[in-house]
Amino acid sequence: MSVAILNGHTVMAFVEDGEAFGRCIDERFMILDVNGDGVLSRSELRKGFEGLLTIGMDSGYTDEEVAKLYDILFEKFDSDHNGSIDAEEFRSEMKEIMVAVAHGIGDSPVQVALESDSLLMKAVEHELANHNKGTKENHECSF
Repeated sequence: MSVAILNGHTVMAFVEDGEAFGRCIDERFMILDVNGDGVLSRSELRKGFEGLLTIGMDSGYTDEEVAKLYDILFEKFDSDHNGSIDAEEFRSEMKEIMVAVAHGIGDSPVQVALESDSLLMKAVEHELANHNKGTKENHECSF
């Protein structure tokens, strides 16, 4: 876990870089697609999100309430309602989630503790890489 400072612009710049964001989301999709069939089942999505959401055991929610929440989450991702989530559906919904996060954070910098492989950490790393690239280019231009 690392501490980072970010704002909504950090997240939006990452999302708007279609290549970098798409690559990261596609990697997440492949990790979640445990059986490698190219789509996510309800159980694969639930397993992937269980670590991200603090619900379930010791949360005060019943098993039935938790199952209903995951069903709602699955239905949101499964936009064509065919019973599975393909890579494009996953990419589209993750983009929508990240844009909402960016708007929620707003323009003021916030300090947060992030897992090294979290999407927000990837956004911070993206910003740093672009900043360093710009600094290097500016430095090289000054000679």
